[in-house]
This record gives sequence, C-alpha cells and structure tokens, in this order.
Amino acid sequence: MMTSLRVVRTGLRSRRLIRTAEDACRVLQPLAHGLDREHFWRLDLDARDRLIACELVSIGSLDTSIAHPREVFKGALLNNACSVVVAHNHPSQDPRPSRADRQVTMQLLLAGHLLQVDLADHIILTDREHYSFKESGCLARRGL
Repeated sequence: MMTSLRVVRTGLRSRRLIRTAEDACRVLQPLAHGLDREHFWRLDLDARDRLIACELVSIGSLDTSIAHPREVFKGALLNNACSVVVAHNHPSQDPRPSRADRQVTMQLLLAGHLLQVDLADHIILTDREHYSFKESGCLARRGL
C-alpha cells in the first residue's frame, strides 16, 4: 500500500505580511477565540515575511499542548518556508508563558536553527490579549 503526503493550503486569499505579533494575531485570534483546549498553530513565511500557509499542528488538553519539533517543522519544510511563527492559546485566559512554554520555545529555536528555518516568534493567545516571546526579548540566540 502506497501512502502520500500532501500540503493543503486553505483560506489564504493573499500573501499578507507577517512582520509583528499583531500581524500574526490578526490571522490566529479568530481561530483561537473561545477554545476550551490548547491548540498549537504554525504560520509559514517566505523570505519577504509573506504568509505561505497556516497549519494547526496539534490539539492538546486544557493546559497542555503537544509541540514536538518534528511535527512543527515538517510542514514548514514541505512549504519551503524561510521562517515560521508558532502560536498556541491559553484557555485559562492568562497569557503568561509557563515553564513548559519556555522549554518548547527553546527547543523550537534550536531545531529551527539546525534546519535553517528561523523561528520568528512564539505567541500565546487569549481571547483578548497575547504574549510574544520576540517582543519580550526571549528569542535571543545566545550561544548559537
């Protein structure tokens, strides 16, 4: 039996620019609003920061999302993404990152460096606000 892998791009009418956390939130906030479990998304960007694709990578539980680097970057590599923005929601409505959020961010930063796909930002979404690792200065690449 032969299996195949397809990349599906849906709902993307234009290649909108994603240069800030607010730009990414305009795409992701409608997807994250009112969810009762954590969802983890990836936005694929080209070399000019234009949106190529948006993928729901995983659905977790009330307070945990599963984001292994291999699943996060698989679609980005297939889409020839130059960089990615990842995001997940906090159903608790508290945008502050947990220790696990920080740990996943560092793993994704390192994996992206090795794969030559830049982690442009990791955003935590709530229904009314967001937290950006980039804006908070937490994506500095010390030692890489």
